[in-house]
Amino acid sequence: MKTVTEIKKNRTPAIKKHKLRVAAYCRVSTDNDAQLDSLSAQRSHYEVLINSHQDWELVDVYFDEGITGTKIDKRLGLQKMVADCENHLIDLILTKSISRFSRNTADCLRLVRKLQALNIPLYFERENINTCRMENEVMLSSLSSMAENESHSIADNAKWAIQNRFKNGSYKIGYPPYGYDWIDGKLKTNYKQASIVKGIFASYLSGKGVLSIATDLNKAGIPTKRGASWNASTVKDILTNEKYTGDVIFQKTFTDDNFKRHVNAGQMDQYLVKNHHEAIISHEDFKAVTALLVQHRKEKNIVQGSDKYQNRYAFSGKIVCQECGNILRRRTHSSNGKKYIAWLCNTHLQNSKACSLLYIKNDALEDAFTVMLNKLICTKKHIIPPLIRALQAAEGTDSSLQRKELDAQLLLLSDQRQNLQRLMAQGYLDQAIYLQQKNELLAQTEACKKEIEAVQKVDTKGSAVLKFLHFINKSAVLQEFQPELFKLFVENILVYNRQEIGFKLKCGLTFRERI
Repeated sequence: MKTVTEIKKNRTPAIKKHKLRVAAYCRVSTDNDAQLDSLSAQRSHYEVLINSHQDWELVDVYFDEGITGTKIDKRLGLQKMVADCENHLIDLILTKSISRFSRNTADCLRLVRKLQALNIPLYFERENINTCRMENEVMLSSLSSMAENESHSIADNAKWAIQNRFKNGSYKIGYPPYGYDWIDGKLKTNYKQASIVKGIFASYLSGKGVLSIATDLNKAGIPTKRGASWNASTVKDILTNEKYTGDVIFQKTFTDDNFKRHVNAGQMDQYLVKNHHEAIISHEDFKAVTALLVQHRKEKNIVQGSDKYQNRYAFSGKIVCQECGNILRRRTHSSNGKKYIAWLCNTHLQNSKACSLLYIKNDALEDAFTVMLNKLICTKKHIIPPLIRALQAAEGTDSSLQRKELDAQLLLLSDQRQNLQRLMAQGYLDQAIYLQQKNELLAQTEACKKEIEAVQKVDTKGSAVLKFLHFINKSAVLQEFQPELFKLFVENILVYNRQEIGFKLKCGLTFRERI
């Protein structure tokens, strides 16, 4: 009898093929209607293209509108796409062209290599380049350089056109100042805001300070043009804006070859157009306010544009982050409706991942300095004697005698070089010997100068230590922070973390203090 065995069919489920997760990136450099229509068309194109592939899955169409292709840090859409790549949400990226992706060669290659490291290819439609093939990098670099050159060319052409509009007075101001609106292509007075502008000028001429004026405006519930709160800077901007007289100065700022904007301090021509629009403030009042601003700066011994102007606060430029080495910048913070001054690391402000140091309150720094001095004043009997002994041990020999010896040695070396040159001129020395001996004398001279500098530093430091110790010995306990003492004695504040700082004194001593 036949035996029949049934062979069951394979019931193992088929492995579902993983779809390729595809994203697209679009950018337009201006926010006019035509460009925005182009952006809309690009987005629709990629949505249709990606959805037409059965084995593709649309992640998102990332975009930036009204953003230049030369500055990646301002392109939030691009940054979000890169972040999603780092989170392994994307397998492939499509973009129209290299110039749409980036007009900066270095940034373009940096981004491409970053995506390659994540194993994510980037496809440029116009150039037909797929970055998964490494041989395309040379071509990519060349085409990206061309895109950057094109960007410079476009910028130069735009600058030329703007310059001509400056010269004939037809340039349109990018953003009307507070007190004005754009109506039918012309700058027209906003009379409600204009009354506020007149009040600001009148208040300043009556003796009120810019901070006091800003406080009054905020108390009255009057918003700025952008709906924000007033501060000293916004008030000062209004007091120094010549447009309120009806005149306009064009090209107050300019863009360099690296597409960075700078204040025009005489590097480029400026153009004054008188009676450009209706005035809110008379020329007489504007001149009076300008003279008053200059007088106030003189009273504070501040020269606009100078280092002192930039460092007008006691701590300005002197607080150093020990994590990244950058300077801390002064900022105004707000908490529960109350404002306070704080200092933030420049690196952390630009990239919080590059430096973890958070803000330090201004009051905490002032209190720490006062406490540090008071500790020394209260313990001066124990502090001063060992510091004096250490100073004497460091000096060792009589520095004035050492300096005289070094000066004499420097003079002797100078005479020897002159004699050597004279012998060479008279033909008594071979050129090779002359050059050898001259180099030896120059090396000895340089070593002598360094020794003199070292002695000078010891003298300066020693004098500074004695000056500081004299203050500690004679001073009474401080009741509050005294900025003049900080400027007199402190070279830098070293911020180790938010709990501990160090005051590095000009005399070379460093005192740590907890905050």
